[in-house]
Amino acid sequence: METYLVDWISLIVRWLHVITGIAWIGASFYFMWLDNSLEEPPQWKKDKGIKGDLWAVHGGGIYEVAKYHGAPEKMPEHLHWFKWEAYSTWLTGMVLLAVIYYLGAESYLIDRRVADLSQWQAIGLGLTFLAGSWIAYTALCISPLAKNGWLLAVVLLILGGFVAWGLSQLFSGRGAYIHFGAIIGTIMVGNVFQVIMPGQRKLVGALEAGETPNPEWGARAKLRSTHNTYLTLPLLFIMISNHYPMTYGHAFNWAILLAIVVITAVSRQYFVLRHVNINRPAILGAAMAATVVLAIAIAPKPVVISENGLAANDLAPRAHGIIRERCSSCHAAVPTDDVFTTPPGGVMLDTVEQMQQWSPRIKARSIDSHDMPFMNKTGMTDVERGVVAQWINAGSPAS
Repeated sequence: METYLVDWISLIVRWLHVITGIAWIGASFYFMWLDNSLEEPPQWKKDKGIKGDLWAVHGGGIYEVAKYHGAPEKMPEHLHWFKWEAYSTWLTGMVLLAVIYYLGAESYLIDRRVADLSQWQAIGLGLTFLAGSWIAYTALCISPLAKNGWLLAVVLLILGGFVAWGLSQLFSGRGAYIHFGAIIGTIMVGNVFQVIMPGQRKLVGALEAGETPNPEWGARAKLRSTHNTYLTLPLLFIMISNHYPMTYGHAFNWAILLAIVVITAVSRQYFVLRHVNINRPAILGAAMAATVVLAIAIAPKPVVISENGLAANDLAPRAHGIIRERCSSCHAAVPTDDVFTTPPGGVMLDTVEQMQQWSPRIKARSIDSHDMPFMNKTGMTDVERGVVAQWINAGSPAS
């Protein structure tokens, strides 16, 4: 019953996390597009202090958006602030992290093949990485490096590589990936909370007082907003990465993660440039080519069969027995595992017919990536994986 309750909590929080994430990312993308799409207004609008404007049509209506150099002739009574989307996304994400990866550390975060940690050691390390990464990032953004955007990006990428590698030496593959994503999310919401929003409050306060705003406020907010927009696509990948063990389950999962961060961030650059009517499809082409190269580089190698001498009529019964022993505790109509109350992904391996039906997924998850059995809880050996691979390669015979 406890597992069932946790599943419902996870479902509700994940649902809220996705909803708030869509709202935050949508607002971020919209304002990045809006800021880069403003056109020079007519003189009469310039005389009113308007820096740029934009006309759009949506939902059967015509919209006019204007951006002022400073304050409008009269400050509006209601000024909309975009912040709760970011805060809600981060808060629901942290609750999800706690429910799945901290309460369930023994199942999802700790992989004793990687590091023999206790639950509290794993939680402490995870939170240390989150806090330490934010502190290091903030220090770099207020250092002289911040004056050179490209140099700062290179330094941040190098440090990100060390963080990804460090996480991969402590946690399970999916635990390492989700913590890297949590670090990105923390940096993004920290930018909103500690830099962007305070800068906007100072700007509005100065305008209401009839004072000239300090340009440094806008420069700092612009830098952090730019970082946020390039971190968005890497974060979205990490949010779905647990479905793709060929990435997090690879021996060099940290390098794969870093490569995908670069590929997705570069892809974002194409759309940023399109906002200012610069079309460079070569950027997307390069990103696609890099993705193909990555996919080829990490493609699973042919399995070396360790157990020889199995007669053809012995192979199928042996493979079926291995699958029942190592996989069916979770993947059954009524799982006996202590974590899963229903078969993960709806995959059931109670019968030979079901084993044949799911043999391609068995190969992908247990042979090619070793992602299953989950954290190898049932102790599947390389010899057993070889037997199952031989059975699948033989066409998954029933007998």
